[in-house]
Amino acid sequence: MRTPAAVLYEMGRPRPYGRSRPLSVEEVELLEPGPGEALVEVQAAGLCHSDLSVIDGTRPRVMPMVLGHEATGVVRAVGPGVTEVPVGDRVVFSFVPTCGRCRFCAVGRPALCERGNAANAAGCLLDGSCHFRSGDRTVHHHMGVSAFSRFTVVAQESLVRVDADVAPEVAALFGCAVLTGVGAVFNTARVEPGSAVAVFGLGGVGLSALLGCRAAGAHPVVAVDVREEKLQLARDLGATHVVHAGEEDAVARVRDLTGGGAAYAFECVGSERVLEQAYLATARGGVTVTVGLPDPSRMVQLSAVTLVTEERTLRGSYMGSSVPRRDIPRYVAMYRGGLLPVDRLLSRVVQLEDINEAFDELAEGRVVRQVVRF
Repeated sequence: MRTPAAVLYEMGRPRPYGRSRPLSVEEVELLEPGPGEALVEVQAAGLCHSDLSVIDGTRPRVMPMVLGHEATGVVRAVGPGVTEVPVGDRVVFSFVPTCGRCRFCAVGRPALCERGNAANAAGCLLDGSCHFRSGDRTVHHHMGVSAFSRFTVVAQESLVRVDADVAPEVAALFGCAVLTGVGAVFNTARVEPGSAVAVFGLGGVGLSALLGCRAAGAHPVVAVDVREEKLQLARDLGATHVVHAGEEDAVARVRDLTGGGAAYAFECVGSERVLEQAYLATARGGVTVTVGLPDPSRMVQLSAVTLVTEERTLRGSYMGSSVPRRDIPRYVAMYRGGLLPVDRLLSRVVQLEDINEAFDELAEGRVVRQVVRF
């Protein structure tokens, strides 16, 4: 079959993307699902910094590639051996297809799945196949999902069944922003009620972490960013204090607001400088969780002795340290119960044809989450 898709042929084109147009919106060929795979009609797909980092070359990937990894859709057909996602079901995509058999899956850490991450790095599905074609060229998969296509083929391990009564443009956000941000709070940090927390960076993931901190009963909740409109949104979502990092010393201010430092600090920018700030803003015995994806060449400079003498902890969190088939339905239930107002993260809905201009908005930090609606 043929499907409209946004294909990246070349990384590193200059901004503005509305002029250089790194993403080519065109019809590509999509092969039918093989054993263990499903054909999904994508209803909505979010624009994430992980996509942007491929476009700008920060995270190199094999080219060409259909981008997009945060999405929801409906299963339209399945290949032989598919037992977990019936035709007609609403699903949210998980951007690490977990094999269930490697050493990390065996101990309940599927975000680190060896086969899934190897397939993602190679731009293919779990079995090594690629299902997109443009003329005689193979077009690769992004994170096993490739959601910037109206139809996509994925391994059944990339799909999580969810209730169909959540609006698609909201349901899509559970596949990355919510899974990553809320998961970092509940799974990685395990924030305790009454704990002082600080969230550095208020994009989709950072604001999701803020929502998670509120749901966990943290207090105070300090939100840090350089854009006033995001700080205002953080206030509306329950931050007890906000810090404009462009106008004041963020570390000193957070330490003051939390009575000597946060018990938990979350770095959600992908900047080694902000990670250092988040670490310095924690108290003795504090936990710093880094969620953002910096350029691989960047290095962090921290006082090594403080890890010992102050019993600090620095932890990475990939995919919110989540078990997607456990956590996505839980977070959807929390949204439906009013504990996670995820719909407030949605900045605007865009068309696939406008995706380059939408990535300009994301690169400038003017939006929280934009969603392509098919």
